[in-house]
Amino acid sequence: MSGQWQELLKLGSDLQGQVSQLYTGKLPREIRHYLCQPIESQDWDSAAEDENKARACLGALLVCLEEQWSRSVQENSILQGPDFSALKDHLLKNFEHNPLNLAVILSTCLKEEKRILAAASEAQGFSSPTMDQRREMLDRMISNIRGMILGAKKETKSLENLYATLDFIQNNWQSRVEEHSGFPQPQAAVEQECLNQANFISRTNQMVEMQIREILNQTKQVVETLSDVELPEWKHRQQIACIGGPVDTSLDHLEKWFTAVAEVLLEIHKQLQKLRDILVKYKRTEASSISTPMAEIETHVLSLLKKLLSNALVVEQQTVMTNQPQRPLVIKTGVRFTAKVRFLANLTEFVQKCLLKVTPKFDKGVEEAKTIKGFRLFELSSDEKVMDVYTAGGGLEADFGHMLLKEKKRGLKVTQETSAAVSKRKRNKSEEDPNHLSVTEELHIIKFEMKFQYAGLDLSIETSSLPLVVISSTNQIPAAWASIMWFNMLSNSEPKDLSFFLKLPSLTWEQLAQVLSWQFLVVGQLGLNADQLCVLRDKFVESPDGLVHWKDFSKIETSAWYWIDGILDLIRKHLMDIWRDGSIVGFVSRARTEALLREKQAGTFLLRFSESNKDGAITFSWVENANGETLVHAVEPYTKQELSVNSLPYIIFNYSLKTQTNTNWKPLLYLYPDIPKGTAFGQYYKAPEKAAPKNGKSGYVAKNFIPVSVNPTPPPSPTKELEMMDMDPVEDMNVDHQQVIQDLFPDLFCHPSGPSDSTLNQEMPPFQNSSMNPEILM
Repeated sequence: MSGQWQELLKLGSDLQGQVSQLYTGKLPREIRHYLCQPIESQDWDSAAEDENKARACLGALLVCLEEQWSRSVQENSILQGPDFSALKDHLLKNFEHNPLNLAVILSTCLKEEKRILAAASEAQGFSSPTMDQRREMLDRMISNIRGMILGAKKETKSLENLYATLDFIQNNWQSRVEEHSGFPQPQAAVEQECLNQANFISRTNQMVEMQIREILNQTKQVVETLSDVELPEWKHRQQIACIGGPVDTSLDHLEKWFTAVAEVLLEIHKQLQKLRDILVKYKRTEASSISTPMAEIETHVLSLLKKLLSNALVVEQQTVMTNQPQRPLVIKTGVRFTAKVRFLANLTEFVQKCLLKVTPKFDKGVEEAKTIKGFRLFELSSDEKVMDVYTAGGGLEADFGHMLLKEKKRGLKVTQETSAAVSKRKRNKSEEDPNHLSVTEELHIIKFEMKFQYAGLDLSIETSSLPLVVISSTNQIPAAWASIMWFNMLSNSEPKDLSFFLKLPSLTWEQLAQVLSWQFLVVGQLGLNADQLCVLRDKFVESPDGLVHWKDFSKIETSAWYWIDGILDLIRKHLMDIWRDGSIVGFVSRARTEALLREKQAGTFLLRFSESNKDGAITFSWVENANGETLVHAVEPYTKQELSVNSLPYIIFNYSLKTQTNTNWKPLLYLYPDIPKGTAFGQYYKAPEKAAPKNGKSGYVAKNFIPVSVNPTPPPSPTKELEMMDMDPVEDMNVDHQQVIQDLFPDLFCHPSGPSDSTLNQEMPPFQNSSMNPEILM
């Protein structure tokens, strides 16, 4: 199997889903999989511009499919693999007469595959480059420790047998001597044997002690690695995942390790208790000499167990409102939100013998409540939960599904103010007072506490959520989310600094570019490419140091962030599919758009986001040739409200221009750079079925919306106009041109000496541009 496809198969399910979407509606994924080697060996970029090369590349794929089909026939394995014959038929049916289309598809998809691989590689930069090696090392160490535990258990059992043998000899030697009289010096022989047994027992005791100490030394290394390296790295990955980073936040490895080490330490604890029981049972005089080192070992065991379990409680799912699943850590007062905590030491005996209750506490012990002026206080409405194992994932979890926040009022003045007024007042104060934070800069946390009593331990285990922002109005969400992104890109310390925004932090453009790209990846399953980021850089970076300052990014209402947030909402609601397919260039200026389109064939159009509409709107520009001149036009942007009525693919397929002769023609033919619009959008558009017109119950005739603009291009000569591609006469205007002239100028046609048609055409006033005028056709 080829290199690039092999690397894609190693990705997580989310990224593999992105790859799969690249081929949806364009090419069966089986063709990409089973022809991966010949596909990647062809130059599809060149083939996309040369039909002969494209046909040769198609031929190579057909030959390969024929070979694989023949092989499956010879090996009697037709039913065990794909239907190679059907795949060949698909290629012939769809691309035999248009191989350039196949070349364009594969050229685009292969580039997108590389981008996905690059993004995955970049995301791995947030974890240690030796993470896989470290995981293998931990697995080996834990496996080795388990083997040593088995050895120690065998030695303990052997020690118990030795004590039993010695005790039996000492208690029964006299009766045995009486049964077998005549043995010379029986007492001396017995005493010597007892001495030998005692010496062997002493050496075995020392061996067991050494084994346990070695087990503890290795276990200590594992506990420190888990608590000081693996867990902090996972928490940082969770921070990145919360703001959209494509990183692995699975807890499976950590839970496996925490559970295994807890099991090891509890087993050592049991072995120490068993050794004490043996000494007590056989009333050995050396018990006092052994008890001291055993007590030290016991203390060490409990210390390691305490450290392990104190770090085993984590917030698996950060706080999130159910109606804003893509923006965790932004909480609105009075709106339900959820969180989930998990105990990584998932031992059955903990579930059976411990009642693990978890209680959430809002801003418990937060010093910022005392030190930051105007810091708001809140009451958290939520019951405690009992840890339990859920069959879906098998984790030991507590799921808080109905939490609510209510603000505590500070005196009469605040109680009489509206939430919006309070927010505005805090924002104004934050601009004036460096020790005052705005509502969306104020960070809070939820602490989760759990009591744990087992094996001589009595612990109060605690973990905290990531810092969250509490808002009182949904229009504060963009600013609040800006704070969450900013904090989690820059802060990775423990405990979390809730006064973070008093320091006016800055991001490098590289950091901001990455987190902005993640926002589009989350919303539309496709991040931003280098060209798009280059356009956005000019909107954010003004200082010569290349930094983006916090006050410029979020605290100014004209910041480009709020424009981007509107576009993200537009994609989420109306453009997710075509954004994911890479059909939207999006971020490109009008001047650059014109330059790109002028080099393309007539009918090529490009989709870009409106720069003037801050709530999010999309427009398309197209190129046409008229009167020997190349012209580029742009339609008035479509807003969310308009797209909620008709989808963009519907508009693209039906958009037409009304000419001066009252005929319609469709100017949109090829999606930039040169993809037929049917290939790009066909899967998202279904032409309405043509049925016989029938009156509704009210007696009205059914109507359809057809997006129409008045043609902005001056009309060509009549001969050229008739040659325009994709001409669609308007149904209710389908009359003879001569009849139109007679209806418009009846006074001229009353006289035989009236002007001729050609004269009239020359004397008519020039056509004036008009804004888009959608018509409702009855």
